[in-house]
Amino acid sequence: MKKIFFYSIVLIANLLFAQNTNTSAEKSFNSLWYVKAAKQFQAQVERGDDSKEALQKVGDAYYFNTDMKNAVKWYGQLFSNYEQVLAPAYIFRYIHALKGVGNYGMAKLLTKRYEEVLKEAEYDISTLESNKDQLEKLLKMQPQFYVSNLSINTKLADFGAAYYQNQIVFASSRDTMNLHTRIYKWNEQPYLNLFTADTISSGLDLKNVTAFSKTINSKYHEAIVAFSPDGKTMYFTRNNYTNKDLKRDDDGTNHLKLYKSKLVDNAWSTPIELPFNDLNYSVGQPALSPDGKKLYFVSDMPGSIGSTDIFVVDILADDTYGNPKNLGPTINTSGREMFPYVTEGKFYFSSDGHLGLGGLDVFESLQNESFSKPINLGKPLNSNLDDFAYVVNEQTQQGYFSSNRKGGKGDDDIYSFQRIEVPCTQSVFGQVTSQENNRPLSYSMVTIEDKSGKVLAETTSDNLGEYYFELNLPCEQIFLIKASKEGFENSESQFKTSIEPNFINEVPVGLKKLNPLIVREGGLLKIKIGMIYFDFDKHNIRYDASIELNKIVFLMKEYPNMIIKIESHTDSRGNDAYNERLSDRRAKATRDYIISNGIAANRIESAIGYGEKQLVNECNNSSECSNEKHNVNRRSEFIILRLE
Repeated sequence: MKKIFFYSIVLIANLLFAQNTNTSAEKSFNSLWYVKAAKQFQAQVERGDDSKEALQKVGDAYYFNTDMKNAVKWYGQLFSNYEQVLAPAYIFRYIHALKGVGNYGMAKLLTKRYEEVLKEAEYDISTLESNKDQLEKLLKMQPQFYVSNLSINTKLADFGAAYYQNQIVFASSRDTMNLHTRIYKWNEQPYLNLFTADTISSGLDLKNVTAFSKTINSKYHEAIVAFSPDGKTMYFTRNNYTNKDLKRDDDGTNHLKLYKSKLVDNAWSTPIELPFNDLNYSVGQPALSPDGKKLYFVSDMPGSIGSTDIFVVDILADDTYGNPKNLGPTINTSGREMFPYVTEGKFYFSSDGHLGLGGLDVFESLQNESFSKPINLGKPLNSNLDDFAYVVNEQTQQGYFSSNRKGGKGDDDIYSFQRIEVPCTQSVFGQVTSQENNRPLSYSMVTIEDKSGKVLAETTSDNLGEYYFELNLPCEQIFLIKASKEGFENSESQFKTSIEPNFINEVPVGLKKLNPLIVREGGLLKIKIGMIYFDFDKHNIRYDASIELNKIVFLMKEYPNMIIKIESHTDSRGNDAYNERLSDRRAKATRDYIISNGIAANRIESAIGYGEKQLVNECNNSSECSNEKHNVNRRSEFIILRLE
């Protein structure tokens, strides 16, 4: 992209005019004349000077001018010759340059190799070491855009479209007025001015390019403009150039500033500076909220998280402003966040700090009371070079962005786009583990349900406890993952799918080991205690029975949501009706004992005696069985209806 906005605002170099040095190449480099410096240092290297310093300078000259192909070439030679003595900055730049040409494999390898070195040097490598699956998912993301290079682009820089009435205003290095041919030596192109163009082909192309305003355009840079909703106020970025005076800080650096102008009698007024500009840092790239009450901008002012951050300030009455606020770490990173654009409920910006394809990528975030996690808009809108200055009409989903990608007409080009609706679908994976020791639980049963309780699918966790559902789940919907395993309590985790197409939701599930008294028999959960004995023809709770029943009490206190039912059974000996009445009295006595020890009555759903109606063996009235076999049928059962 246009280098004045890509690097001057980032302050990669320290001085605009450094002290004279011994060589012409070094003078060009220190003056930020990177196109000239690259040619000079390359010629110096090709003449035999393969010193570390020369290779660093030729690599830097191409890198700072976003020529990543040549940056990779010369950084590669630098790395090959001096890998063991390079400063971390050159490792970091080489990795970024590799991503810029699409060599993600080598970038990932170097990141892994130098992870500790970069961290010790306090480089944020979170985006360099991005999850391989996430990057592959981004590369495979279903395209959402048709893009087209505009016919008005030139071999010079054209970028930064903005809507204004029925026209488009943009920045360009073209010199259509033939007023001057002053060259900005950073990239050996004319200085930027603002131009207007008419839309054609339903807004997919532009024509009739004319200069915007002699009052606004100066002999230095103007670019990136935002207009108030009524079209009567404009904000734009310019070099610190006021009253025909180009101002610099103590180091000689000319920073960027925001200016405002008002439309008076169909003419733009003399621009005035905004009050939060400063001689010592840059402020630029304005964007207005749809109601015109908030101004977003880019700066490296104190309080920035990274190289450049996006800030917001309230526009108050009487041309006054609130205090600028950093948008925070959801949007801003240790890298560069630039070119904000705001619509109703959505926030767009470009960044090289979030997971991307290389260079600047365009991201989208939902904006309500806070910002949602930014979503990379994927190819073909984004490329491995710089993609930025995204604007859109949300009703038509048509808009413009800028890029220096391969295949364009010049330096930076403006592209139109039509965004197409892509069904938002997601999948889910996770791991089932033990809550006690976090060990994976293999072969657990896992199901997924929708919010109505309908089972959508079921699977079994693998030997690492992991499960995966590839169901094309709709976005922004609630689902439930349920997991179960023998010897563990059932567990469930609710989650809501995000707004990001093709997102893989991670939903871990922890299972708690069941109390040893809880067993599964015949598909039912039961409490297993010792035999409950009653005196002959009695139903009162004996001391030895109370010891066993106290285990039920303790267990129900351990599981405060547990609900049970009690069933009492006899063997077949004796009168059938008598056995049923006796077992029913014993069941209810058992219930009453548990309640008397602090368990709520509503946690025991029922206490019923079945006599000899539910024998568990063949020992009925017509059979001859031993005492041992008959005793198997004499039992009290505590069936768990609800555990959690």
